[in-house]
Amino acid sequence: MLSRLAEERATGVLTRERGVLYLVEGQVVHAESPATPGLDVLLTARGALGSDGWWEAVSEAGAERRVGRFLVDSGRLTAGALELCHLGALYDAAFFTLGPSSGPARFRYGVAHWIGPVRPVSVDAVERETLRRRDLLHRIWPEPGTDTGPLVRTGRAVDLALPPRQRTVLDQVDGERTASDISLVLGRPGFHTLVDLRRLAAAGIVTPRSPTTASGPVPTGSITSGSIASGPAESGPDESRAPRAPAAPLSPVSTVVAQAAEAAQASADPDVALLRRLRDALEAL
Repeated sequence: MLSRLAEERATGVLTRERGVLYLVEGQVVHAESPATPGLDVLLTARGALGSDGWWEAVSEAGAERRVGRFLVDSGRLTAGALELCHLGALYDAAFFTLGPSSGPARFRYGVAHWIGPVRPVSVDAVERETLRRRDLLHRIWPEPGTDTGPLVRTGRAVDLALPPRQRTVLDQVDGERTASDISLVLGRPGFHTLVDLRRLAAAGIVTPRSPTTASGPVPTGSITSGSIASGPAESGPDESRAPRAPAAPLSPVSTVVAQAAEAAQASADPDVALLRRLRDALEAL
C-alpha cells in the first residue's frame, strides 16, 4: 500500500496498528507511534525547547498547520535543529509503524498534520532505514521478546562495566516497564532503547518477564570492569563491594543465554560467536 501511495503521489495519513505515517504528494512528512516518544518529548526532555515554548507554538500555529515554521520564525529553534530532531522522530516512529502487524492498514486522503512541513522523506528512504534497523537488532540479539513485554534483570553477576547509556536503561528495568515505557521515562528514541536492551539481553543481564513471575523487587547483579559494547565506561560507586544475594539456579533458557553471552565476550566477532553458540546450546536442550 505504501509503495502504491508513493506512486500516485497521495496526500493523507496511513494508519497501522502501531502508528501513523503522514504523506504529502507521495512523500513521508511526519510519523507518530505510541511505542516511542513524539517530537514534543524529544525536544523538551533534552532541553532544546521549553515545554511552554512548545505549547505556545501549538496554540498559535497548530490550527494553520505550521507549528514547525512558528518555532523557527520565533527564534525558539534553528531550522537545522528542528529538521534534525524531526527526521530522527520520523524515522523512529516509522520503524514501529511499519513493523509486523496483524491489523489492517487504512489510508485517509487529504489529512494533514499540524506540525506542518519540515523536510519530506521519500518512501524508499523510510523503507530502507526500517529494514536496516531490523537487521541491526537481529544481529545484536535475534530474540525480539525484549522489544515489547515487561522486562526483568536476570540477577546474574556480570563482570562488566556498562556504558553510561546502557546503565541508564538498565536502571529503569523493574519487572513492570516495557521498552516503550523506558523510552518515555527517559525521553529517548524508542529504537535506541531497543538496541540497548537487546545488548543487555545478549549479555545475559536482562530478559523478558515470565508470565509466572511474581511481582516484587527485582534482583540486581554487580557490575565491575570490562565492556560489552563500544563506548566509555561510566564512573560511579564501587558496586562490586555491595552484598550479593545468593544466585538462583539457572533455568535451561537462562543457561543458554549465559553461554551465549560468554561466547560473545570471548570472541573478537561477538555477533557471529553469539549466534553460533546460541544455536548449538538450543539444539542441545
